[in-house]
Amino acid sequence: MNKQITLYLVRHGQTYFNIYNKLQGWSNSPLTDAGIADAKGAGERLKDVQFAAAYCSDTTRAEQTARTILAANLSQPSANLTSSHFFREEFYGYYEGTDMAQAWYVAGAPHGVPSFKAIEEKYSIGKAKDFLKEADPFRQAENNEEYWARVDQGFSMIRQNPVLKDGDNVLVISHGNTLLSLMERYGQGKYDLSVRPANGSVTKLSLTPDEIKVLSYNQKN
Repeated sequence: MNKQITLYLVRHGQTYFNIYNKLQGWSNSPLTDAGIADAKGAGERLKDVQFAAAYCSDTTRAEQTARTILAANLSQPSANLTSSHFFREEFYGYYEGTDMAQAWYVAGAPHGVPSFKAIEEKYSIGKAKDFLKEADPFRQAENNEEYWARVDQGFSMIRQNPVLKDGDNVLVISHGNTLLSLMERYGQGKYDLSVRPANGSVTKLSLTPDEIKVLSYNQKN
């Protein structure tokens, strides 16, 4: 059966690294009080959505956001939460925890684009990943190909969930760069990728066995 699943992608609540403007990727940074409020706000907005399943990355910020949202949800029975590294943010390698402006300058300046915005405008978010891996002295940061090879396994995990049926809703706790990357890949050029989505914002995707479509992209919480 060609089942269609609606994904509700929520950016995790604000963290301390968000305040300090640091790349956090696979690193753990706890939610701030405002971040907890972001999660509670998203939970309130989504409390009446019947979720058949829930997924998040295995980072503290994503799991805490997911559990806060599910605690407010009225779905019966409650959706099971699956955490996996497939849903993690981009891995920034050597630049994990680095000031964002400094990291993207090091990555982009050799190519004449000294900021993330400049890289995105002239090239793409995917190319920003490639540039950062080139700049990583350990070459451990994910390039665009490596990033999607991992993230696509997360979508395959959802597709292959035998519990899900046509028309079901699934909660996915996501990350800022991941949401921008998804909009670049599937948004058909409709969205402003120079603005990061707000913590706690909700984006909706349609997931079928063959494709992903953007139903709505909300940059505000």
